[in-house]
Amino acid sequence: MTVKSARGAGKKRTSAATIYDVARRVGVSPMTVSRVVNGESNVREATRDAVQKAMRELQFRPNKAARSLAGAQEIRIGLLYNNPSVAYFTALLLGALDGSSRNAAQLVVDKSEVGDAVAATQAVRTLIKGGINGILLTAPLSERSDLIAELKEQEVSIVGMATSSFTGEITCVGIDDFKAGYDLTKYLIGLGHSRIAFISGHPSHSSSRQRRAGFEAAIKEAGAKVEKPRVAQGDYSYRSGMEAAEELLSGKTAPTAIFASNDDMASGAMSVAHRKGLEVPKDLSVVGFDDTIASSLWPALTTIRQPVGEIAATAINLIAQEVRDRRNDRPVEIQNITVPHLLVERESAVPPRKR
Repeated sequence: MTVKSARGAGKKRTSAATIYDVARRVGVSPMTVSRVVNGESNVREATRDAVQKAMRELQFRPNKAARSLAGAQEIRIGLLYNNPSVAYFTALLLGALDGSSRNAAQLVVDKSEVGDAVAATQAVRTLIKGGINGILLTAPLSERSDLIAELKEQEVSIVGMATSSFTGEITCVGIDDFKAGYDLTKYLIGLGHSRIAFISGHPSHSSSRQRRAGFEAAIKEAGAKVEKPRVAQGDYSYRSGMEAAEELLSGKTAPTAIFASNDDMASGAMSVAHRKGLEVPKDLSVVGFDDTIASSLWPALTTIRQPVGEIAATAINLIAQEVRDRRNDRPVEIQNITVPHLLVERESAVPPRKR
């Protein structure tokens, strides 16, 4: 098992025909070519003849490396990452590595900028050319029907991770972000906070939308007990949390609590509060989401624990199983797996100071 950049892996080119050249010539997937190369019986005779003809025309010479690259035995799993939080990525990668190790799979990691659909598509195509059998996609990539269709056409197994949008197209693993957002807001209301502000995550992420929807549902349910909340837009980065907190704390009536949609933004909000002379939690309670850096902050952050590592390891297990099912012509089951979240109480949130 290795971890390397898919971009770097794709730089070296040779003039020899590859299994992908054969697949393109015939109009089939690399996996189908692999089945022909390895003499498997589950290929239509007409397709087998067309593949063998293309192999002769292109002077393709199957070898052990090519068979491995095409996924004859080895499982190669791509991970396309687009979250700006380093702590989140670390937890994600450790979980994916654990899952890959347990499945004797190779993990290939690449990065994609949020909002750049063209670059994301190109990154996926680079991973496909690298011979992956499956891919782990995070939102919003896991919600792009065009990308999913392209991967399915290439017979690449797909699992969406930490996504709140299950359409039935692919297997998904994650928490109930709506319920988690609702639970954390109810917790703040239960402490006695009536002026609660909210910092949204990146607007393209379904998790961000669902956390905000849960927040708003709890606020609406509280009725006259709470004031109309102020909401600021973030993008899951520390800096966006700082900028959002500057906006939220600049009004005449400051909130007594801030709910940030991840720990990095909560950390940024706490930094701004300290700079403005506000004590957390004495003057301002701050809560976050994910539990990636929460225990290392001062004061330690109350947050929702999203078991990112467990989710990633589970996703890898599901991809590996789907790859094996495809190889053995077993039906592939599309699942929506919800992993429990946990509200972790620490020192950053207390009842509001009495005025």
